[in-house]
Amino acid sequence: MADTIFALSSGAPPAAIGVVRISGPAAANAIEALAGGLPEARHASLRTLRDGQGRELDRVLVLWFPGPRTATGEDLAEFHCHGGRAVVDAIESTLGKLEEFRRAEPGEFTRRAFANGVIDLAEAEGLGDLLAAETELQRQAAQAAAEGGLSQKVDGWRDRVLHLSALVEAVLDFGDEDDVDALPEMFHVELSQLASEWRDAIEAPRAERLRDGIRVVLAGPPNSGKSSLFNALLDEGAAIVSEEAGTTRDVIERPVAFSGVPFVLVDTAGLREEGAGQIEQIGIGRARDELAKADIVLWLGGEGEGPDGAWEIASRCDVDADGKTCPDYVVSAVTGAGVSALTEGLVAQARSLLPKPGSAALNARQGAALVDALDAIGGILEGHDALLTAERLRLARLALDRLLGRHSTEDMLEALFGRFCIGK
Repeated sequence: MADTIFALSSGAPPAAIGVVRISGPAAANAIEALAGGLPEARHASLRTLRDGQGRELDRVLVLWFPGPRTATGEDLAEFHCHGGRAVVDAIESTLGKLEEFRRAEPGEFTRRAFANGVIDLAEAEGLGDLLAAETELQRQAAQAAAEGGLSQKVDGWRDRVLHLSALVEAVLDFGDEDDVDALPEMFHVELSQLASEWRDAIEAPRAERLRDGIRVVLAGPPNSGKSSLFNALLDEGAAIVSEEAGTTRDVIERPVAFSGVPFVLVDTAGLREEGAGQIEQIGIGRARDELAKADIVLWLGGEGEGPDGAWEIASRCDVDADGKTCPDYVVSAVTGAGVSALTEGLVAQARSLLPKPGSAALNARQGAALVDALDAIGGILEGHDALLTAERLRLARLALDRLLGRHSTEDMLEALFGRFCIGK
């Protein structure tokens, strides 16, 4: 029998209200032991909680949810108590003394929901992203995944693959009869349409890009104004600014959101071929590595000397135009001129690189599973042996099942649910 678990599922104390959640086969015992009896299912009831010696712990709202129609798929209870640290500790301490009760591990409530079929893996991953969301775009995408947007799409794909498999099975079972001798023309039309949809999904921006933010690297030679612009974009003094060449000797990163769009701004060491000391040379090497990882490069050096596709930035319009004849943006970190226009340009470019608002984008794991499904059906050609076609369709179904977590390894599940907070 599984243990019954408990944890604080609301914010850390002190808070106005604390929610202690209990899930497992003995959840009802917790209510009876602390509150004196079960309330009506799915109705809040005001009760006094007492410890094993009968001492009052708190006046709380008690909710009782008999399984399996619950958030975890098993019996579940909640105590809505005062959110003081001592109150929560006293309730948790009393629960911990009950037989077969223990504190929940990180993500264990959600893992039980997955194990009991309440949610699939794609929804669980969306929930994890929702908990970590810091911008509006992140919230919208995570909400879509957590509420089953991606899962519904994948289930629809799987149903279509099953239909194609049924057509193949008809040929295998009744191919010697007059009315069933070959796959209908619509079989390959539908197969082609599926492949097209899967390619579009695979090539679309991934969820990680939205979660991690668009990476914007400021680059150029020493004393070109990178750190000043970096600070101006952040509106803080994150990077040291000096007239001395080579002041920035390492990579400095800061996450930031412009108009609800997540970015990571990266200030780098000045790029130069001569005159750099040993430590500065290490910083220059790291700067070149960052250029290779950048989504957008803001180039503050000589015109045309930056990486392909870099944005030409004239960073000292209060003094001069840096000698650039056709800069993409003219700014001044000192006066702030042009900085708003630059951030607006970054937002516009980022929106083209990120998943569409509210869409449930694939993450790397899901994308790899869909690639396997596409590879499976990509080998189906007209005139192929029906047995081989049936096997390839079976492999495609298995790949879609992996996408939704119907076939998952323990290590992968540990990695996913381990990043959830305790109580979720």
